[in-house]
Amino acid sequence: QVQFVESGGGLVQPGGSLRLSCVASASIFRVFAMAWYRQALGKERELVADISASGNTNYGDSVKDRFTISRDNAKNTVYLQMNNLKPEDTAVYYCNGDGWYKDGAYVPGESWGQGTQVAVSS
Repeated sequence: QVQFVESGGGLVQPGGSLRLSCVASASIFRVFAMAWYRQALGKERELVADISASGNTNYGDSVKDRFTISRDNAKNTVYLQMNNLKPEDTAVYYCNGDGWYKDGAYVPGESWGQGTQVAVSS
């Protein structure tokens, strides 16, 4: 089973930026669709952004124009650049891999990272 390790979380003030990274253990990373999810305390896990193997991207409505997902297949890594962070972005962020698309929507695979905490507060 492919393993994913996230990093880059932390505490940041509103309006600040963070970049999350997720490194995959598999050399066949380049064929995976990947995604970032988040889960705030007491809420369900939600899809933040996804990226296909060819680099096509989709974003949740709440993060459009603020977050950017990207991938570096040479490094088996997917990134989430988060700008103009808001308190409502506070959550544990999870990397998901080996997903696929059904009717244009990302369907998560079985492989999840351990999560990285993002806290936005003044």
